[in-house]
Amino acid sequence: MKTKTMLTVLAGAAIGVTVIVVSCGGGGGGGGGGPSTTATGNVSNATAFLRPAFPKQTLLAKWKDMLFATAYAQAAGVELVLNEEWLVRMEDFFRRRSRVMPPNNKKQAMLPVTAEVIDNPIGTACGFALDIGKARFFFTPGVPRELRRMLEEQIIPRLLAKSGLQAIIHLKRFHSYGLGESHVDSLLTGVEALVPDGSVKLGFRAHYPQLETKLTARGADMDDIRRKLEVVEGEIRKRLGNFILGEDDQTLEGVVLAELAGRQGTLSIVEMFTSGQISARIAHLPGAEAIFRRGIVARDLAEVCAAVGLGSAAPEGEFTPQTAEAVARAALRHTAATHALAVLIDLDQGADRIEFGGTICLAIATEREVASRRSRILGGREWVRLGAVELGLDCLRRYLQGLPVYERTDFEKV
Repeated sequence: MKTKTMLTVLAGAAIGVTVIVVSCGGGGGGGGGGPSTTATGNVSNATAFLRPAFPKQTLLAKWKDMLFATAYAQAAGVELVLNEEWLVRMEDFFRRRSRVMPPNNKKQAMLPVTAEVIDNPIGTACGFALDIGKARFFFTPGVPRELRRMLEEQIIPRLLAKSGLQAIIHLKRFHSYGLGESHVDSLLTGVEALVPDGSVKLGFRAHYPQLETKLTARGADMDDIRRKLEVVEGEIRKRLGNFILGEDDQTLEGVVLAELAGRQGTLSIVEMFTSGQISARIAHLPGAEAIFRRGIVARDLAEVCAAVGLGSAAPEGEFTPQTAEAVARAALRHTAATHALAVLIDLDQGADRIEFGGTICLAIATEREVASRRSRILGGREWVRLGAVELGLDCLRRYLQGLPVYERTDFEKV
């Protein structure tokens, strides 16, 4: 958890927030005073760290387990007790998923008696707020997606209320494939300045092969935020163009499925080396039962050809886009789908290594036409596999949206 996360979100607001991390690992310094501090070790170390030297301010910390919950309670001079309300919430969390809560999870409901529970709507470990000395501590679980949700929905509103500012925070997200973080950062130079009061901040979260571009906006209400974001959102869409695959809660596979559903289409997929991950991204989605016809997975091109009715004699020589086109057309006929995607991968020989690569030939076939492209990705076996899955889905998304299937990405080797 980095200090700059909170400072960016609360930019322009007169709120002092120190971020501390309490962990069981080694390293890290003691308790004094910078905006980001770490305590390590056992209960007594953590207790000593939390008690003394913080001025009257607000602090955000990550809590690890019951050992450190005990330290927090001791630092506040209160007992650790079972929070029955949160225990019921946890048991219901497991029950709704047709599972029995492991007894070990009960410790997640052990909280300092004076703590204010901070809701975690997508996990079993709650957060909590606690006064220790003159400081107000907010403790959160460390799972990133749970932490982000709690920050936006629970903690930041409390901080704003504590400051006396009448404001709300809103997060707008753009998802893209094909552009690296530094490239996007360069492309979006100056977009923050489109809102002169500094209440819109730009950030990124890279998780190969996708990049999430985030706009954090502060305003008096949602109408105020919409007015501020309108021009910035438009500029981001203009500058990133076809590389934007979705926004906010949209996913690449969800966009593909929606495009197919909108034209009453069906889909069959043929894939090599991907472990069936292209099909797995789509087949489980609500509504896919009416759209997803078949997924064919093999490591050998001869097996692929046999599975789609081309016979067991695979084309000789290197893979080409024309090979992928033939496989896609055959899969279309063989499965009676309206669309077929074929992703063929010719891997380098030898051990896994950073310069290990794969040549990807893919094609999208319909009754009227076929579109194809070739790509070369380096970086090791898993890097190639993940890149091929994303490339296949994104090319299908582009085709369905009437965009060019070929547009060079930052991840390709010329």
